[in-house]
Amino acid sequence: MIVLVAIAFNFLLGYGIAGVIVAFVFAIGLAFTSYFNSDKIALAVSHAKPADGPEYQRYHNLVEGLCIAAGLPKPRLYVIDDPAPNAFATGRNPKHAALAVTSGLLAMMNRVELEGVVAHELSHVKNYDILVSTIAVTAVGTIVLLSDIGMRFMWFGGRRDRRDNSDNGALGLILVLAAFALLILAPFAAQIMQMSLSRNREYLADSSGVQLTRYPPGLISALEKLKGDHSVVHHASRATAQMWIEQPLEGKPGGSKQSWLDRAFDTHPPLEDRIARLKEM
Repeated sequence: MIVLVAIAFNFLLGYGIAGVIVAFVFAIGLAFTSYFNSDKIALAVSHAKPADGPEYQRYHNLVEGLCIAAGLPKPRLYVIDDPAPNAFATGRNPKHAALAVTSGLLAMMNRVELEGVVAHELSHVKNYDILVSTIAVTAVGTIVLLSDIGMRFMWFGGRRDRRDNSDNGALGLILVLAAFALLILAPFAAQIMQMSLSRNREYLADSSGVQLTRYPPGLISALEKLKGDHSVVHHASRATAQMWIEQPLEGKPGGSKQSWLDRAFDTHPPLEDRIARLKEM
C-alpha cells in the first residue's frame, strides 16, 4: 500500500523520488519518537498514577506471581482514577513495560477475574504487541502523510511538469484519476488493515493470557462483566483506544446496529466472540 501511494504521489506531483524520501524520513522520525516515548505518552494522556500504597497490594501480588510464571520482569504499575472498568499495557519491550488499570476494574473484579485481565495485558507485553502496533501506526501514518501532501499539492499547484504531459490523451487521464482515487481511498484502507491487526492481537492476548493462568473461566467471567458494563473511560481517546482490554469509548464493537463499515473500523473484536473462543479452550 505504501509503494502504491508513493507511485501515485510521484505521478501526480512530478517531484520524483526526492519528495517521497523527505516524507519517509519525516514519518520515520515521528515513529522513533513515539516508539521510545510511547509508555510515557500513553500514561500521561490517561492520567495514570503509580500504584503506591497498601490498598494496591493485591494488584502487586497478582502481577508479581504472573510475571514469575511468564518469565517477565515486573512492569511499572499504575492506577487510573476512573469508575469505568478497563486496563492497558504499554512499553516498547518487557524491560520498559507499564501496566495501568482503572479504579473501577479493581473494585469490580474478584481475584481470579483480575488475574485473567492482568494475564491478558502481560501477554501483550510478552508478545511485543506494542512493537507491532507501532509499526502499524507508522505505516498508516506514512500513507496518510503522503496522501495528504499529494492532495494539497494537487489542489494548489498540481504537477510541475503538467505542460509536458498535457498530450497523454485518454490513458493519461485514466492514470491521473486512478492515482487521485488511490490518494483519497488509501488512508481508509490502511486504517481498516490496522484495526484488523489490532483485533487479531486481542484474540492472541486472550489465548496467551489463558495459557498463563491455566484457568479460562477467570478471563471469561471478567469479559462478561465488561460486556455488561457500558461506562466509558473519561481520559481515553481514539488514538489510544486499541491499547485497552476493551473498547473504552462509546459504541462497543459487535452491536446489532453496527454496519459492516463500523465493524471494519472497530479496534476490538466483539466481546461475545472473544468469550465464545475462550469457552472452546
